[in-house]
Amino acid sequence: MLSFIIRLAEEFQREHGMRPNLLYMNERHVAHLRDGFDERYDLSAIMNMLEMDILIDEGVVHPRVAWAPVVAAKRAV
Repeated sequence: MLSFIIRLAEEFQREHGMRPNLLYMNERHVAHLRDGFDERYDLSAIMNMLEMDILIDEGVVHPRVAWAPVVAAKRAV
């Protein structure tokens, strides 16, 4: 799952000229992502490493990334 998310972020950056700061996933995706890390990494640590915030929505069929200025402003605080 981690390599898939990194690939999404890289494709987004190539297409839009900026890195995404949002990751949309459902609970099943989140569980799969967390399985790739040991217990030292909680979801917050994983998202900090990815430099993205996560939006969990059960309607999300496939993980996707986006950029939003509101989140970028929140990170800068």
